[in-house]
Amino acid sequence: MTTRSRVYEFDVTVDRDGTARSGRGGSAIARDEAWWSEHLVLAGLVRCTLASLSHAAEKAELEVAAEGRAHGTVTKREADGLYALVEIESSFDVELSPAPDRESVAEVLALTERGCFVGNSLQARPRYRWRVNGEEIT
Repeated sequence: MTTRSRVYEFDVTVDRDGTARSGRGGSAIARDEAWWSEHLVLAGLVRCTLASLSHAAEKAELEVAAEGRAHGTVTKREADGLYALVEIESSFDVELSPAPDRESVAEVLALTERGCFVGNSLQARPRYRWRVNGEEIT
């Protein structure tokens, strides 16, 4: 018997003045000259990674508090000469409790990176840096 994968669908609208709205409702995002589309992609990556982390921690029966940041570089890709995000680095500061052993931390982080739909969708694969309970994880 073949099992069908879950399907998630998302929709947004952007009106003529640049205001974005989610098909789910909520607050609109007004156009702001300080926020370029590339910033929103990076914010989406960080939020998606944090959501994936929450899911992975829950499966491991851990509580999580975390924050993150991302930096992207846009230039012409060598392969096709198009401007694109060519490098993406993200870093996260995470508190897990109760404090898990190193193997459990590695499992949670692997599930987190694998589970972020946004990161999986980007041609430039994000590099992830992790600090968990005050310790850099490599």
